[in-house]
Formats: sequence, C-alpha cells, structure tokens
Amino acid sequence: MRRLNPRTIAIIAAGAVALLLIVAILLFTQRQNPDRLGGDNRAGEQTATRPEQRCASQRTYDEIKRELFRQAGDIRGSDRQVYDRLAAYAVVRMEQPVMRSNDKDSGIIRCAGRLSLDLPPGVAVVGGRTTLAAPIEYVIQPAADGSGDVIMLEGADSIVIPLATLARSGAPARQPQTQPQPLPAPVQDLPDSAPAPADPNGSPSPAPAPQPAPQPAPQPEPAAASANPSFNCRNARTRGEIMVCNSSGLAALDRQMAAQFNSAMASANPAQRDLLQRTRRSFLSFRDQCPNESCVAETYRGRMREIRDIMSGRWRPSR
Repeated sequence: MRRLNPRTIAIIAAGAVALLLIVAILLFTQRQNPDRLGGDNRAGEQTATRPEQRCASQRTYDEIKRELFRQAGDIRGSDRQVYDRLAAYAVVRMEQPVMRSNDKDSGIIRCAGRLSLDLPPGVAVVGGRTTLAAPIEYVIQPAADGSGDVIMLEGADSIVIPLATLARSGAPARQPQTQPQPLPAPVQDLPDSAPAPADPNGSPSPAPAPQPAPQPAPQPEPAAASANPSFNCRNARTRGEIMVCNSSGLAALDRQMAAQFNSAMASANPAQRDLLQRTRRSFLSFRDQCPNESCVAETYRGRMREIRDIMSGRWRPSR
C-alpha cells in the first residue's frame, strides 16, 4: 500500500482544520443572531401569544382606547372624526389586568382590570377632569376574516359617557411625557367650555350657563352603517340589527356566528337542520330585544355555543 508523503498529509490536515473552523463560525453566528427563530425564540414567540399575556398587551390597550373614543363619538352624535383622531393622542393604562376565561373553541378571551385614560392635552370632560378611570371587562375575539383581534368593552359607561362631553379646556392641560408635541390639531375642532375665572375679591364669578347633558344619538339610518356584518345593513330595521351595523366588534361576532351556522347546516342531518332553524328564530328575537351592545355580544356568544351543542348532540332545550 502506497504511503502518503508529508506534503499530502499536511494538506489534508489543513483542510480538516479549515472545515472545523467554518462549522464553529456557523454555530457561533446562529447563537448570536437574535433574528433567527431558534428554539428559544420560538418558545418566546409562543409565550407572547398566551391568552393571559394578550389581556395585558399594548396592542390590546390601543384597541381599547380606540373603542372608547368610538363609542363616545357615537353618543355625542357629532365630531366623530375628531374623536377618532384624538384617540391617537390619549394614553391608556391598565392596573392589575387578569384573564377571567378562555374559550379555546371560539378563541374568545375575557379579561378585566382597572383602566385609566389620560386625555389629550388641551381638552377635558365636564367638571374639568383630564383623567378618567374605572374597572372594566374586555373581551378579545378573533376577527372572522383573520385580520386580527376585535375588542368588546363591558362596564365602560363610566368612562364613555363623560368622554362624550369632551371639549377644549380653558388652560393648557398638563402635558404627560408620553404625549407628542405640539398640541393635537383636532383639539381646535372641539367647542370651548372653559370654566369662568374666579373673582379676585374672593366671590365666585357667575357660573356659566349649564350645558345640557349629551343626549344619546338617534338610531342611525341603516345606510350610514360603519360595520360589515354577514347581512346587508341597508335592510337593517330592528334595534339589534342597527347596533350590529354600527359596531365593528358586533359585526365580527355576527360574521363568525354566520360562518359557523352555514357550516353546521351543510353537514347537519335533517333533525339537526330543523333544530338549527328553530333555535335561530329564538336567537334573533332575543338579540333584537337587547338594550345595549354587551347584551348583543353575549347573545351571539351564547348562540355559537348553542350551535356547537346541537351538532355534538349535547343541546337541551332551556326550561
């Protein structure tokens, strides 16, 4: 057998060393690169989507803030576009957010916490308050079209109703550090409701004429609907239909329920199909008697549970 000469052995040894160096460099780079989806990063990505963390995510808080201003604009019945723009300048904080429940079948997560809303600089609600706070519950549900989450608020009237009285304040409001500069332009579009200055001799100045409390906006015409449920809002006539047509959260629930209903009807046997149709009439009647959006939302969630029970054979008529 022919022996290798020293030069050949040296070349082979150098090649082996170079290969080991390349492997070591690749392994080191993979460890140091934070953008690679290694095992640790994948675990972190899964952790970020845990239900209890979604209750306390900044994205959820931003959606809550937008929904608060949207509802206040609906109550005001005017300045809705101003309210939408002012939402970007407000700051939301949530104390002790907790997850109350997690429906894995529907993806609906129910959360609660104490919310504080710092108003944009230069505006205040009736009474001069620039911060509103209250305990609320909020529901995170997946949009039916897969575009993200939709937020439904419950128990937020103590924030929404005062927010509907928003107006320019007499003096520049304290500027939180997190607020952008300069003062938001939408403030100029709001009416001025500055309190009367105090008399220098100590006697109070005459109080300004009391402003009438904002009345709930009349039910909007179906053609002016801002949401996109499974039905045509131009034909909306009942109270429940009109509320769904003017709430993106309720519209998302409606689309989700309608997709579930249609899928169930396609695979149901004759007895199940008859039951789905009969319970549908009861669901619509109950929904249209609801006095507020929270009731409508809970009715839709109950209907989705009812459809699942019918298809699995677990449904029993309520007494």
